[in-house]
Amino acid sequence: MELTVCICTHNRPRYVRDCLDGLRAQTVSRDRFALQLVDSGSSPPVATELYGLAIQHGARLIRLDQPGVSMARNAGAWAAQTPFIAYIDDDAIPASDWVASILEAIGQPGRPPALIGGRILPRWESPLPRWWPDSLRGVLSIIEHEGRGEYRTRSVPAGLEPYAANMVVHVLSLLAAGGFGGASGRFGNSLLSDEEVQLAWMLQDAGYSVRYDSRITVHHQIQARRMRPEWLLSRLYWQGASTVLTRRLLQEPERVWRELPRRLAVAALLAPLALLPRNSTLLLAARWRVAYATGFIKAAFGWKVTEAAMRQAAGDAMSQAAA
Repeated sequence: MELTVCICTHNRPRYVRDCLDGLRAQTVSRDRFALQLVDSGSSPPVATELYGLAIQHGARLIRLDQPGVSMARNAGAWAAQTPFIAYIDDDAIPASDWVASILEAIGQPGRPPALIGGRILPRWESPLPRWWPDSLRGVLSIIEHEGRGEYRTRSVPAGLEPYAANMVVHVLSLLAAGGFGGASGRFGNSLLSDEEVQLAWMLQDAGYSVRYDSRITVHHQIQARRMRPEWLLSRLYWQGASTVLTRRLLQEPERVWRELPRRLAVAALLAPLALLPRNSTLLLAARWRVAYATGFIKAAFGWKVTEAAMRQAAGDAMSQAAA
């Protein structure tokens, strides 16, 4: 057996059920891959439901008391007993040939891959609003490019990055690189990101093959609650902070300082837009740039991004418990 499939989840059993149903419908037999379900600090009722789903689908259940997607993915890697691990988000549904395409990609002759990112097509819970900027489809974890090739080369479009919603990693290479950085990634409902990009570029900079392959396809269920201006603004705010964190972790602080004057100018010129209600779509194309610049500036000047994300996650958990 060459492959372990790993689903990491936090309080979303309905999506997990859909993902597992998709894995049950694969074109390859179930004995071709191992299956893990990592419960990242879900509430007790959800934890019980996830236990039943794991039993039903023959998955190994790993329970973590503290939420955090990077910790969950690392736990899956340490528990894997196969050369490769395929990560799929709990709200993604694999194409019927997803596992078959992964096995073909990792088994092809030539330079072995350390990481392969796949295609992520949208499955909308509600239509994408007309006010949504075309340039920001990617923040919904959508990758629609067809083709194959090494990232950061002419083989794939400039700016294309891997998303762990659909990503295959060589386990020993992952562990040797230190795993997914615990300073990044989602904590509960916070929107800190880029942990998979940090891992991919570290592996590629170390000389490993890090590639894209659109044959490996999943369908991402885009939640209706994300189709709101306030979610988009929050997502871009955290992305600005994540960008600074990524560049520093990759030992590229000079890129932060080169970009900082532009972000300061954007924030200063467009500051009055912050007076608009967050749920308004008015002038949104300018307001998301302010949100990104604000997160970028705060992180550049020493805001403890990871601690803030963890505090937000803890606060959300307490609010849910009180409710």
